[in-house]
Amino acid sequence: MPRSPAHAAVDTGTPAAPPRPSPAGRLCSAVGVILATVGCAPPGPQAAQASTAALRHQMSAADGVAISWLRGGDAGGPLLMLVHGTPGSATGWADYELDPPPGFDVLALDRPGFGESGPAGAVTGLAEQAAAVVALLPADGRRVVLLGHSLGGAVLARVAADHPDRVSALVPPAASLDPAQESIHPMQHAGAWAPVRGMLPRAIRNAHAELMVFKPELLERQRLLPAIKARIIIEHGELDDLVPMANVPFMQAHLTGAACVKTLLLPGRNHFLPWNSAEVVRDAVRLALEPLC
Repeated sequence: MPRSPAHAAVDTGTPAAPPRPSPAGRLCSAVGVILATVGCAPPGPQAAQASTAALRHQMSAADGVAISWLRGGDAGGPLLMLVHGTPGSATGWADYELDPPPGFDVLALDRPGFGESGPAGAVTGLAEQAAAVVALLPADGRRVVLLGHSLGGAVLARVAADHPDRVSALVPPAASLDPAQESIHPMQHAGAWAPVRGMLPRAIRNAHAELMVFKPELLERQRLLPAIKARIIIEHGELDDLVPMANVPFMQAHLTGAACVKTLLLPGRNHFLPWNSAEVVRDAVRLALEPLC
């Protein structure tokens, strides 16, 4: 793949020791979802989110809770499923829905507890989050490409481990998979206080609940990672202060059952790769269809 100076490819060997995330960055990771005034609001798509309204779909899951998603692109092409981090929603993928990777059928999910998907409260289990993705897998049994940003990468890793025959490739930009990199900042406990919790918007409240139990969720699911058989294209910004780059060697060490693993480290890029490095993310989607990474 032609490469610009903005990113570099690294094979499956362990990368050099990553820089330690700054204290301010980790504070944003822990507390920014609680206090908007911290100033960690992520960038978003260039397209107006309202422009995706015509792509909206919804159904009721087996438990009666609504699952909502956006769908665009080539209905006859390979299915690319996009899953956001925390907080977030399907509309964060508006650029990818309105200008899909060529030839792809593109589905962006509102994860349970976010966007227009139910329930009102948080769904903190990775297994339950993964079940919403599985409910939207093609009924004809064809294999899919999964792309999950940040915490969404952990959700899709669970899907790929539980259903290896349904996933051809997994693309986890800035994904959180290493439990050793997760910690709870003391200020996060403030979000559990009823007076504070009641003042928070739904997305922030549910994101906080996810983060409070995310480390034990990752620890419990770590043993499943070798079951992933898909091609994997890891992407990570070297200046990611929210999800440490130490996640990269962790993934390389634990994704031992993968058909192949390719790593793209992006100098000068931070956590928000789907928006500030869209060309690299789109390249990874194209690579996902190749026989080898």
